Amino acid sequence: MSPDAPPTLAPPTDPRLAAYLPLIYVAWADGELTDDEIRTICDRLATASDDDPPCRQALAGWLDPERPPTPSEHRRLLRRIRELAPDLPDAADLSLAELGLELAETLGHRPGERERAAIAQVQEALGLGDAEPARRILEPIRPMPEEEEAGARFDVGGLTRRLDGRHRELRQRLRRILSRPEFAYEYGLGREEQRARTLRLAKRLAEEGIGALSFPAEVGGGGDLTAFIAAFETMAFHDHSLLVKMGVQFGLFGGSILQLGTEGHHRRFLPRVATLELPGCFAMSETGHGSNVQELETVARYDAATGELVVTTPHARARKDYIGNAARDGRMATVFAQLEVEGESYGVHALLVPIRDERGEPLPGVTIEDCGEKMGLNGVDNGRLSFDGVRVPRENLLDRFASVDESGRYTSPITSASKRFFVMLGTLVGGRVSVALAGNSAAKSALAIAVRYAVRRRQFGPGGRPERALLDYPSHQRRLLPRLATTYALHFALEHLVQRYADSAGSEDRREVETLAAGLKAYSTWHATDTIQEGREACGGQGYLAENRFASLKADTDVFTTFEGDNTVLLQLVAKGLLSGYRKQFHDLTLLGLARYLAGRAAITVAELNPVVTRLRDEAHLRDRGFQTGALLWREEHLLSSLARRLKTRIDGGGDPFDALSECQTHALALAKAHVESTVLERFAAAVAGLEDAATREVLERLCDLYALSRIESDRGWFQEHGYLEGGKAKAIRDQVDRLCAEVRPQAVPLVNAFGIPPALLAAPIAL
Repeated sequence: MSPDAPPTLAPPTDPRLAAYLPLIYVAWADGELTDDEIRTICDRLATASDDDPPCRQALAGWLDPERPPTPSEHRRLLRRIRELAPDLPDAADLSLAELGLELAETLGHRPGERERAAIAQVQEALGLGDAEPARRILEPIRPMPEEEEAGARFDVGGLTRRLDGRHRELRQRLRRILSRPEFAYEYGLGREEQRARTLRLAKRLAEEGIGALSFPAEVGGGGDLTAFIAAFETMAFHDHSLLVKMGVQFGLFGGSILQLGTEGHHRRFLPRVATLELPGCFAMSETGHGSNVQELETVARYDAATGELVVTTPHARARKDYIGNAARDGRMATVFAQLEVEGESYGVHALLVPIRDERGEPLPGVTIEDCGEKMGLNGVDNGRLSFDGVRVPRENLLDRFASVDESGRYTSPITSASKRFFVMLGTLVGGRVSVALAGNSAAKSALAIAVRYAVRRRQFGPGGRPERALLDYPSHQRRLLPRLATTYALHFALEHLVQRYADSAGSEDRREVETLAAGLKAYSTWHATDTIQEGREACGGQGYLAENRFASLKADTDVFTTFEGDNTVLLQLVAKGLLSGYRKQFHDLTLLGLARYLAGRAAITVAELNPVVTRLRDEAHLRDRGFQTGALLWREEHLLSSLARRLKTRIDGGGDPFDALSECQTHALALAKAHVESTVLERFAAAVAGLEDAATREVLERLCDLYALSRIESDRGWFQEHGYLEGGKAKAIRDQVDRLCAEVRPQAVPLVNAFGIPPALLAAPIAL
């Protein structure tokens, strides 16, 4: 602005210019002022020095938009302000204008009214009337943060023992095995290297007896299915390719022989399965039929002349697809096929079909393809199997529920083909139970890494104080702590499921357990996918590094949402199970049955939708377990009864039941999710109430509150639409979730430590 401006700007030393220094510094520090704004500031400041050419020239040099200060000049200006400020009491509480005037008076110059007015006008134009800009100018170098986190307010080891349950010794032994150097993670391996490594480690675990835990004692096993499930859950803290390899070999292949075969099959095959001498596959899914197993198209025809079953893949859509262990290692497969005897089809049955010889070459009539590179789990050799008239002995039919004698006579203790099919598949529900547990273990790993990192990583914070830990920010707490609460809630719900599953063999409530397993498998694996992604983002770029585990956690567990049943299909099964129970209770949904039910519900509805109740928002009410469980149960029951009414209306109007349910599918999925969340809260609350240690119980009660209220908050739109909550109460619930996050935060690290994940398994440098 002035051709006389010196080539290098020195901080003004004239006391008459000290009043302008803070505003000049901030004007250039902003970085977003336009030339016109700079000129306006210049003109206003120049009016204060019209009678003083030297001052006007100095100001012009500092405010010339054609020649902004260099970074060094700007830094020297800041240094000059800080040199003068220590002599001022409470300088950080002043506005920029007040700070400038005080600086001038410190140097013996008292600005006149015109100067004061001009400086005030500039401050107003910049919108810098509070003390924050001055504090930022004067803030000292931040001190180093205190590294110590608050200690645990509960017995962390005691909680780990409680989470480990009755198989804690097995879990501890397995943690020690997996912590050995030979099991250390290796990155950057090619696909064949990964597959070879996975098989080698699976054999090591087989040598330790892990694979045979569920097999009968008479064939060298442990005879305890829940022990294998506990081992599977613990292995999910480690390499998931190894986990899935173990699951395919011992849970699916070995489990199908155990659950669908009889004593002869057990003696003949299980000892070799247990040692991995006989690697096997579980060949159920087909290219054209995944979830709809009842209509798969592979055929096994009985040839009475030779006493053999002839297995055929009629066309490409009927090939067995995505079969673990098939592409490289498997020697035999449990093949699910439509059984035909003397021209009569008896539905889906399972039989054992050899697929490779001792040299590893495909047997005659067996075509094997490699599925190739996958999104994750590349240590597992997934393949495709096709059969062209492959003959196997009649004895290879797994005949616990049906058999074919030498003459070709088919017999089964179960008359109904449909019931026989569901009983047969029900024996394999352990796969869904195991995958649900594995998903939650993966979520635990992600949270342990993300929470530990969040208390070490610091960013921003008040001036003059240490930068704040990420987990101290409410937004970061919101990202991680409700998910931590859900992970704990799922742990106890899944623990209950395992016990129900173990107790239900041959009992009447087996179908109820299957429904629960389907719902928890879907909910747990979706939760894992969500938690891993949020944990990765919460760790920023560090979370993107392979060594910090999120890459493998994300890639390897993503498929959990679709294997052992696509989650959306499983939730439909849950809804159908709930409707089935509803139908039995209310006499095929007759009008009278519905009327009686709805009349009985009316009193509850009137009480719960009382205007006083819908508006209650005090902390004691919102943290009352009765309110929390009641809200989730009310949602479930409302969705169930309204879905039943919608279906009845369509069916009574002549509609097809299948079409009726398809038209109400989104409603059915909402019902299934509501049922799962209600069940999870019920089991979490029961587990917390049963804890003997008061300190642990208190911490988990807050987690239980957080789970319950975060679930209500996530669906507050539905609750408000149906009159269960008013707007003010919905806001109060949101505030309580924020408050609970803050209360849980000091114990977040001890809570993830209680998962008991050894350093060698967690392995992420940012978490250690």
